[in-house]
Amino acid sequence: MLNRILLTAVSLFLIASCVPVQNVQARGNYYDRDCEACGRIIRIESIGQRGSNHLGGGAVLGAIVGGALGNQVGKGDGRKAATIVGALAGGAVGHDIEKERRYSRTYYRITVRMDRGGRTYSFEQPDDFRMRRGDRVYIDNGYVVPAR
Repeated sequence: MLNRILLTAVSLFLIASCVPVQNVQARGNYYDRDCEACGRIIRIESIGQRGSNHLGGGAVLGAIVGGALGNQVGKGDGRKAATIVGALAGGAVGHDIEKERRYSRTYYRITVRMDRGGRTYSFEQPDDFRMRRGDRVYIDNGYVVPAR
């Protein structure tokens, strides 16, 4: 019984010693103090931007559908009135649906003090990666990413 335990322990030790170890420098020098693209966050601001281009496509489509449905009701002048009322109601509903569907995008302005030289730079990006003031970061193609 003791021989099995020892054999298992030695086998696990030998297997674990064969696993390659990836050091910090192999991960892109994120923690290297002399890294040119590394720094610390000194400020994060949320910049709310909402799409201001309201094209009215929802109102037009709603008016067409509402007019077509209104045209199915009644005869003669009643049909004309139902078409007009259907177009107006459909346009209003389409406008409201389009207004609700417009999404707002939040951008973040992240100010970073670089390790090398101590200069500060501000970057605007759509994701903050849940970073906080004081976090170590790496600048990758103009985006601030956590240094992990």
